[in-house]
Amino acid sequence: MRSMQRSDESGRRSLGIYLHVPFCVRKCLYCDFLSAPGDDEMKTEYVEALKREIRGQASLYGGHEVRTVFLGGGTPSLLSGEQIGVIMECLREEFSFGGDGVEVTMEVNPGTVTRESLSGYRLAGVNRLSMGLQSADDRELKALGRIHTWEDFLCSYEMARKEGFGNINVDLMSALPGQSPEGWAETLEKVIRLKPEHISAYSLIIEEGTPFFEYYGKSGDGAEAGRLPLPTEDEDRVMYGRTKEILGKAGYGRYEISNYALPGFACRHNVSYWERTDYAGFGVGAASLLGNVRWSNTADMGRYLEFSGERGMETHLKLSVQKLSVQEQMEEFMFLGLRMTDGVSAHRFYEEFGESLENIYAAAIDKLVKEGLLVRVEKGTDGREDTWFRLTDFGIDVSNYALSEFLFD
Repeated sequence: MRSMQRSDESGRRSLGIYLHVPFCVRKCLYCDFLSAPGDDEMKTEYVEALKREIRGQASLYGGHEVRTVFLGGGTPSLLSGEQIGVIMECLREEFSFGGDGVEVTMEVNPGTVTRESLSGYRLAGVNRLSMGLQSADDRELKALGRIHTWEDFLCSYEMARKEGFGNINVDLMSALPGQSPEGWAETLEKVIRLKPEHISAYSLIIEEGTPFFEYYGKSGDGAEAGRLPLPTEDEDRVMYGRTKEILGKAGYGRYEISNYALPGFACRHNVSYWERTDYAGFGVGAASLLGNVRWSNTADMGRYLEFSGERGMETHLKLSVQKLSVQEQMEEFMFLGLRMTDGVSAHRFYEEFGESLENIYAAAIDKLVKEGLLVRVEKGTDGREDTWFRLTDFGIDVSNYALSEFLFD
């Protein structure tokens, strides 16, 4: 089976790197991410463990060249510029980087950055920020358990611009407690006026194990806990529709189900996930993909600190090591690729699997095209004629149903 991993002229395969920073000031009420408060001693110990893991695992990626780096969390901006610099220096020592064009994204939380720390991040090589705003309404932010206000965000955003960051994403969330379609539209308009290069707009999901699940997840309306009510399903759909309308008029093109960007500013790191490019995950709970093998690191901090320096594919650090079958890889190719508005290429499917996409998925394609959820588009790929399949706007609206059709029984 041929590999679809993209290579440069030297034959090196593209690699994305994800670094998980699990620290936060306080967990938000909706958050089920692997994060928790940590003191300065713990942060220092964790940075050293990250370095050990990077050095221990780098040999697995000898034929790769790093094209993107993403520092996520948690709240990576709880680390100092010096600490981020140490991590990035370790990466550059152990990996081949693709010149000055490497996209290096770092998540920052409003109110956790200073001019000094932002300058340090820039010096470390960070060239893209992802700022977690969620809402421009302080009442909604309080309902989410966020630690910042709209004014805190504006201050952090302005500092980032003054420190030279010319590529900023703003994370937003709709269907929040107490939110109306009009309130959501106001948040969008306020953010648009700041002209960030990228906007991620997600709908709130009530995750099990969070305080919100206790308030809302068992058919509760939050009233017993003194919480604001969630929007109705009809209001949620109105908000979803307004997102594309408002952002589109402002010049933001949707390139993935929940992501919008000005021309030339799509997040290359996230696109690499959806295209199934190899990626290396470092840190507690981080996930990796290498060829047809997936794994996740342990979520136990003590275990991570103890075993982070072990080398090779089989370590005490790695959990859930899974060798994907050809069918599982095909499934991922489809349900990840179809998240993007460009869709999936039949030519690339054939390059990867040596099989015709239209033969393998004939029944699913025929069904979804007839239902108006999928369209066939003829356009060139790498200088040759190609057939692409992408979800329609209606298909994106019901993407969970549409994508499930590409799962084998």
